[in-house]
Amino acid sequence: MSQDNGDVGMSRLSIGRADIRQIVRFVAVGVLNTAFGYAIFAAGVLAGLPSGVALAIAMVIGVIFNFFTFGRLVFDSRDPTRLPRFVGVYVLTYVVNVAMLALWQRVGVSPLLAQLACLPVTVSLTFVLMRFLVFK
Repeated sequence: MSQDNGDVGMSRLSIGRADIRQIVRFVAVGVLNTAFGYAIFAAGVLAGLPSGVALAIAMVIGVIFNFFTFGRLVFDSRDPTRLPRFVGVYVLTYVVNVAMLALWQRVGVSPLLAQLACLPVTVSLTFVLMRFLVFK
């Protein structure tokens, strides 16, 4: 008779060295991409653009920049057919970001600080979607 150890049908989560290296590269490239995108956003806000418009401009420029940096440096991909899914991830991320930005501003947080507060959620969402939907 077999002994039931409670994990029948459950597979173990295994993270290897390659996974850890990929996560480290994602974080490093993500810092670069985030700084690049935030600088564009801040420049727009400081130039007098509404925060939503500045965010849209930063997202468009950022998507192009990020496709190349994430694709090549993190996921070792130069496949242009992945671009539509990549853009889809950023559209979804943009919608989530704009909603959170509006909520923070509604409670009186400045646009620059509000966008900083949104970053942990948008960065995490982006990694999960990139890894499992775009560069799987």
